[in-house]
Amino acid sequence: METAEKLQGKVDAENVKEEINEEEESPIEEVRLTVTNTDDHTLPVWTFRMWFLGLLSCGLLSFLNQFFAYRTEPLVITQITVQVAVLPIGHFMAKFLPKTKFHLPIRGFASKKFSLNPGPFNMKEHVLISIFANAGSAFGSGSAYAVYIVSIIKAFYGRDISFLAGWLLIITTQVLGYGWAGLLRKYVVEPAHMWWPSTLVQVSLFRALHEKDTNRMSRAKFFLIAFVCSFAWYAVPGFLFPTLTSISWVCWAFSKSVTAQQIGSGMKGLGVGAFTLDWSAVASFLFSPLISPFFAIVNVFFGYVLFMYVAIPIAYWGFDLYHAKTFPIFSADLFRSNGESYNITAIVNPKFQIDYPSYDAQGRINLSTFFALSYGFGFATIASTLTHVGFFNGREIYERFRASYKGKEDIHTRLMNKYPKIPNWWFYVMLAVTIIVSVILVTVLNDQVQLPYWGLIFACGLAFIFTLPVSMITATTNQTPGLNIITEYIMGLILPGYPIANVCFKTYGYMSMSQAVSFLSDFKLGHYMKIPPRSMFLVQLIGTIIAGSVNIGVAWWLLTTTKDICHPERLPANSPWTCPSDRVFFDASVIWGLVGPKRIFGPLGNYPALNWFFLGGAVGPILVWLLHKAFPNQSWIALIHLPVLLGATAYMPPARAVNYNSWIIVGTIFNYFVFRYRKKWWTRYNYVLSAALDAGVAFMGVLLYFSLTLENQSLDWWGTRGEHCPLVDCPTAPGVIRDPQCPVF
Repeated sequence: METAEKLQGKVDAENVKEEINEEEESPIEEVRLTVTNTDDHTLPVWTFRMWFLGLLSCGLLSFLNQFFAYRTEPLVITQITVQVAVLPIGHFMAKFLPKTKFHLPIRGFASKKFSLNPGPFNMKEHVLISIFANAGSAFGSGSAYAVYIVSIIKAFYGRDISFLAGWLLIITTQVLGYGWAGLLRKYVVEPAHMWWPSTLVQVSLFRALHEKDTNRMSRAKFFLIAFVCSFAWYAVPGFLFPTLTSISWVCWAFSKSVTAQQIGSGMKGLGVGAFTLDWSAVASFLFSPLISPFFAIVNVFFGYVLFMYVAIPIAYWGFDLYHAKTFPIFSADLFRSNGESYNITAIVNPKFQIDYPSYDAQGRINLSTFFALSYGFGFATIASTLTHVGFFNGREIYERFRASYKGKEDIHTRLMNKYPKIPNWWFYVMLAVTIIVSVILVTVLNDQVQLPYWGLIFACGLAFIFTLPVSMITATTNQTPGLNIITEYIMGLILPGYPIANVCFKTYGYMSMSQAVSFLSDFKLGHYMKIPPRSMFLVQLIGTIIAGSVNIGVAWWLLTTTKDICHPERLPANSPWTCPSDRVFFDASVIWGLVGPKRIFGPLGNYPALNWFFLGGAVGPILVWLLHKAFPNQSWIALIHLPVLLGATAYMPPARAVNYNSWIIVGTIFNYFVFRYRKKWWTRYNYVLSAALDAGVAFMGVLLYFSLTLENQSLDWWGTRGEHCPLVDCPTAPGVIRDPQCPVF
């Protein structure tokens, strides 16, 4: 029989064990349910398979995303596509590559043995390949943001920029964000309370893909079947029958009514009844609806309805706001007061600055009411994001920030401590080199980029100040405040008349911060998946440089070989090279840089009243918060998320009504009905289907370009002549004539 002292000792030991287990658990329930608390540090990660598939996927995605960026429906192929597609390839390589071990003929490695096939394809290799791919998709954005600068200089302004200047601009803006991320990973990656909700989707998918698959229809087989179907079908809307991209039947029914076509056009109108049979139109701009949670789809739906079917009709038909009927109802172009297109090149002098006499001769720039209101909603979104996060999430962020300093390490951080950490001086050196190269760029090649050295330093200061709070907000709330308009506004006030200086300032300031947030998100994914930090560093850095280099190479090739690229008025009727996103970026360079906000949204412009949207956006969440506190039992009040509602149409322009209509419908079908009533199927195949549809469209699109478009092969029949809404751009103001085919009111 045991003594009381021994019994007490056992009890104390059990208590200590429980305390240790509780300490090691993540304090975030979602993390505890999703991320495993184990790690196999013996798994090889620097394998031939990882480098081969990682470099291949990075280069391929960089090429495809830049290639599609100039098309009317710019498909973005994301990390998830590679995540699914490389799995069967990895298993295939693990099965058939030779397992022979040999010595590397490199000094310092001669004693170590190396094999092309060190064993089964493992999850850590898979994660690193996906992070390579994420760099190739510019972290979900498609291509490097700075490519837009090269595009608008060559295609819209008709000026020259050297390949070297373009390459340096892209690489420095991308790597600069990596430098900020490296300095801040201690504060927003290692702490358990900084949990980065979006990374849990990736963790879930990795675990699902690496579970044993005993079903008759494996994920690999399902992917192959869906890929072949998507590949084959895209030949129809991509070449044989492009009208299927926007089936605007209201236009067909009312072929002589301007109002009906304004209401029914999916490409240039309100899109009532418009839909598509083209996956590239479904997934363009808003990305695949299959990977967006249903609550986000609902928020986007209400915001879209508020903007498109309440605000625009009232402003256009109700109040003729800003002479709305003088211009097309849906347009991102810039106009003169009489409805004619504004001749931008005429107000640019030989020094690539604004020519004020020519500007005065043409008069003030006018926007369509749709475009003006989209800026107003953008102002409100920025302000509402800051106040919403402050009032609804401020205490949570503050408490988690304190916990990140005072809280004890969770199991994931403890497991990661077994791996050699990245020395801080690596990031210091990289950041210093990047800033030095950037200073050389803006001084030696200033005639091409316009940005003064003090503007670069100012931009870096803004990025450094905002990266930590924005990263913390993203890490705890999954919301990333969009501050791009603020950077444009600031530089436009300080240095008007310099369009390229403005967009360079925005890219170095806002986009380097945005890149840093993306890098930190990948760091957290590696943290959860127990990837050695130094492997993460190399993969992210190499992937970023390769992706940026491929982006500028593809962009340069298309801009110099595709005749009249980005000019729909000069392109053939069914040409896809209309550059919708580049057009919006060009207009922004004119509004904020060339002309300047004082002459658009200030006292010298037509739209100073839109600045009130800043105040309205800031006050709105406060009112919702007060209502929530006054009526705590009404749970629906807390679900009113003004930043999402007001920012739902942030992609318009360049996105169009048909993109939103189809995205909402498809997303609802899969992420509500299929998820609710066929959850087992959804769990196994939903992400796989999304990846297969993206990949099929991408490869057929490239095949069509090289086999037909380059050979000037095309079809000419009713199904290749657009959506058949010829009157949608017609003004409805009395006496205004824009096109001979338009009726005169």
